[in-house]
Amino acid sequence: MDLNKQVLKAVTAEGYSTPTPIQAQAIPQLLEGRDMLGIAQTGTGKTAAFALPTLDFLLEEPEPRKPKHTRVLVLAPTRELAGQIADSFRTYSKYMDCVTHTVFGGVKINRQIRDMQKGCHVLVATPGRLLDLMSQDAVRLRDVEVLILDEADQMLDMGFIHDLRKIIAEVPEDRQTLLFSATMPKLIEDLAGKYLDDPVRVSVAPESTTAERVTQGVLHVPNNHKLPVLGKLLEDPSIDRALVFTRTKHGADKVVRKLMAKGHKALAIHGNKSQSQRLKALNAFKNGDCRILIATDIAARGIDIDGISHVINFEMPNVAEQYVHRIGRTARAGREGVSISLVAEDELYYLREVEKITRVAVETLPTPEGCEDFILPTPDPSVRVRKPKGPSRRSGKSPQHGSRRNRPEGVSKSKQRSRKRPGKNQRQRDRAKVMS
Repeated sequence: MDLNKQVLKAVTAEGYSTPTPIQAQAIPQLLEGRDMLGIAQTGTGKTAAFALPTLDFLLEEPEPRKPKHTRVLVLAPTRELAGQIADSFRTYSKYMDCVTHTVFGGVKINRQIRDMQKGCHVLVATPGRLLDLMSQDAVRLRDVEVLILDEADQMLDMGFIHDLRKIIAEVPEDRQTLLFSATMPKLIEDLAGKYLDDPVRVSVAPESTTAERVTQGVLHVPNNHKLPVLGKLLEDPSIDRALVFTRTKHGADKVVRKLMAKGHKALAIHGNKSQSQRLKALNAFKNGDCRILIATDIAARGIDIDGISHVINFEMPNVAEQYVHRIGRTARAGREGVSISLVAEDELYYLREVEKITRVAVETLPTPEGCEDFILPTPDPSVRVRKPKGPSRRSGKSPQHGSRRNRPEGVSKSKQRSRKRPGKNQRQRDRAKVMS
């Protein structure tokens, strides 16, 4: 593909010989310096699709490092994804002079400040921590020549749009910009229209469709019976590694405790865990020391482990696109995978939304042995299902949000309380209006 020999040497050392569809479409265009809007699900090889031509550019136009500066900036939504992107850059650049640094939250900032003292060629960052370093003049973006936004849809879901605007405002306009996303909501279209210059659009799968090699199934289970059904499912010896999704951090910890009490070795990964705890859990899961990992959506978006045989939705996501990202954790690197969703009556609406965007009717699975008393009959698909009610004005809680401990990850306290009584300033303005 006309890549530099040093890059090809690293690719060959990794055992790669044939490019994936996203790589075959993206690399030639990026080598020409084009901006790109890439639509690809996770596990399609898109990291190499943008990393290889970027490293080729650094080789073809070498420049010495400058203190606090970087030539390539990659923005990612989570710590795990940032770390894995940086690892890929280091792997593909092992036969060239390329320094790659990562900056993200959850660890002490002083070491990251020291790392950036001499500058780097590639900086992989999460938006929040990068802004912190920029405010301390530890990172300068005036020399950025390639800007890459990976998993842009999740960055918007997590509320990073304002951070992205601040960061992009500091990057020179004369740059190559790459935006990759698994889905294409209107906000992504708007973002691409504003920051990309005549981009080439590359798509390797229809938007919001699920991986073809994932066998999907559903079991209709009341909420209070989900734990025993999950325990029975995990007794299946065909499950090499199972990634189990919950909606909340508290829910993830609860599932771990219950599974451990039943003799299953399980670990949790979510936003309340420290970076060292998250890395320890990921490594144990990757190495096979622990075959069950319980995760929330935000923490799991960056998990890139080839050996995940099963994804189990202990709770359905209330945003249908998240389902696509969840099951994309399995069937990676050309393998097959299985997705099982445990759906309660109050989650039927979310299941129908998933079927609508994926254009796939998820089949009901046979009842697992020993779970006959726990499984609900298959609902009539012709019966209309209403969307669960939102937060109550009086309580400020919803069926999804529950108590403060059970708030979904990514929903801030201020958002959860947004439906409660007006703040002090608003009350004062209302009082003044009445007085006048």
